[in-house]
Amino acid sequence: MQTKPFRIGTRGSPLALAQAHETRDRLMAAHGLRSEMFEIVVLSTMGDRITDRSLAAIGGKGLFTQELEDMLLSGGLDFAVHSSKDMPTKLPDGLFLSAYLPREDARDAFIGRTAAKLMDLPQGATIGSSSLRRQALIKRLRPDINVITFRGLVDTRLRKLAEGQVDATLLAFAGLKRLGKDDVPTEILDPEIFPPAPAQGAICIESRIDDDRVNGLLEAINDARTHEAVTCERAFLSTLDGSCRTPIAGYAVSDGDTIRFSGMILTPDGSQHFRVTTEGKASDAEQLGAKAGEDIRLEAGPDFFSSWT
Repeated sequence: MQTKPFRIGTRGSPLALAQAHETRDRLMAAHGLRSEMFEIVVLSTMGDRITDRSLAAIGGKGLFTQELEDMLLSGGLDFAVHSSKDMPTKLPDGLFLSAYLPREDARDAFIGRTAAKLMDLPQGATIGSSSLRRQALIKRLRPDINVITFRGLVDTRLRKLAEGQVDATLLAFAGLKRLGKDDVPTEILDPEIFPPAPAQGAICIESRIDDDRVNGLLEAINDARTHEAVTCERAFLSTLDGSCRTPIAGYAVSDGDTIRFSGMILTPDGSQHFRVTTEGKASDAEQLGAKAGEDIRLEAGPDFFSSWT
């Protein structure tokens, strides 16, 4: 019988806290537990502390997870809640992604100040974004647009936009919805034209591989469809050695026994891109994603990557 509260690790941003509370509430409902049986432990990560540079410039993925993972490994946390797209494809020894909550809308949201749609922005307008994928996709569609690095919490970016520092910005629609800001976007971007980042919109839970007690608790809230889709996307990313330094998009949908995947790689200036689409058995999600990564790498050729990575 568990007598001490389960310790849930999270970053301290409003979005991270919303995700941690959603996880706690789902566990309470699944197991009939009171809120007192969960303690939300807030940690500051390097990615939270350094906001004046791009993620690529300060180390890429892992900047929002290392402190949480260190505390997990030391036993100070029972599990940690993350935005799945923040997770490196290689995790520390002894840890794994044990559960996923049902995925929110994976699309990107455009928030325009001087135009409601990306394609309606005046020539030479400025968009703020910290994502190399979004920057490359913007330049592919609108090479005339000036794209600048734009980091910070959701409210910080929206404030900078309102102050006129940029003409528009892009954010994950899932995060806006979780924060109750569904009305903020002026356009929701078509994933066929503006594909999302691998694992975008999905909340994952990280725990110790050998902790059967905690993993049994988490199993009750794992969404199988999201687990399959994100596993496929992460395998695609891993095969391409994807990080915050690489513009890579990927989106999978698991439906019944079938999983469908679409991926894209771009040069940072958006001038070149390659796509791959495939489908197969949902039970083969990881292998399908990895094969898609191998296929697109082969099609693009080694010069595509060596020219800018």
